Amino acid sequence: CPWEEDLQYAQAVCDQAGVELVVVPLTDEYWERVVSHTILQIQQGRTPNPDVLCNSRIKFGAFYDYLESHHGGEFDRLASGHYARLERVGRQGSCDAEEENVVARLCLCSDKKKDQTYFLAHLSQAQLARVMFPIGYLPKASVRQLAQQMELPTCARKDSQGICFLGKVQFREFIKAHLGEVEGPLIECESGTEMGKHQGFWFHTIGQRQGIGLSGGPWYVTDKDTERNIVYISKKYHQMDTNRDCFQCAEFSWTLGAPAAAEEMTLCKMRHGAHIYRCSVQVDHEPAHEESFSVTVTLDGDDQGIAAGQYAVFYNITGTCLGGGVIQRALEGSKKYASNENDILSF
Repeated sequence: CPWEEDLQYAQAVCDQAGVELVVVPLTDEYWERVVSHTILQIQQGRTPNPDVLCNSRIKFGAFYDYLESHHGGEFDRLASGHYARLERVGRQGSCDAEEENVVARLCLCSDKKKDQTYFLAHLSQAQLARVMFPIGYLPKASVRQLAQQMELPTCARKDSQGICFLGKVQFREFIKAHLGEVEGPLIECESGTEMGKHQGFWFHTIGQRQGIGLSGGPWYVTDKDTERNIVYISKKYHQMDTNRDCFQCAEFSWTLGAPAAAEEMTLCKMRHGAHIYRCSVQVDHEPAHEESFSVTVTLDGDDQGIAAGQYAVFYNITGTCLGGGVIQRALEGSKKYASNENDILSF
């Protein structure tokens, strides 16, 4: 979604509604808080998701800062078109309806395929308290229908795809421009045989199938050696006798203002989309500081792309998003997920 096209659509909608469009320049903040971090993570062999950081650090971070410095006290809420729901409830033990006694719960929306809580899981309670998601209660088809009825200029526009800051630039080209190319071997993990060459481990992630460039496949990326610039591959990725259902997670951000209890974290999303795993969570140790909090997560099914740097987002059994953390490493030989027959998905 090139910004020029976005701006044209935004201006057309504002013209139709008879309201002023104000453009807020946040390019420097975006590169400092999102893009530079993304490049560093990729360079370290991790698989970050910049769209998660864009929401917490820019849309509901730097933009909030701008509103405070330029329009302090003028706006109570920021409306966003994300597909998510907010439930505002009184804090436990409080009958007071005052703002400081209300908790904003981030919840799965009605359209599970379009749900965007995965991208919003790193918002703090302070950020959620000031936002509203007007279309989060509607399926995408209904939103399209309303846009057509109101003859909005955006009613026939295609959904945006890809990483938000790239526009029409391909992700590989973006990485190449910042990290370059360094040739290294593609090693078949079963035999140790070199099957070909790659142009840098940073172009590949665990579970990847596209872009390996070898015939006789399909080939999948199974591991990376970032010190020696080796990418390990296999044609038997889904046949390998390895559980892909367990990982260590840390670097948490909590939507409700405090860490969730492990027994509350019963559902997990590994990426944007409708699929959600049941999971069991075990705290690795009692940390002296919240920053050192880490857990071991076991999913109720294998996930083909568990990779360090990815975000794992956790929910309770009613579909409230509790927050998310960063996957530190995949774990082999996992304990099987222990199901609770009394669990009922009620969202």
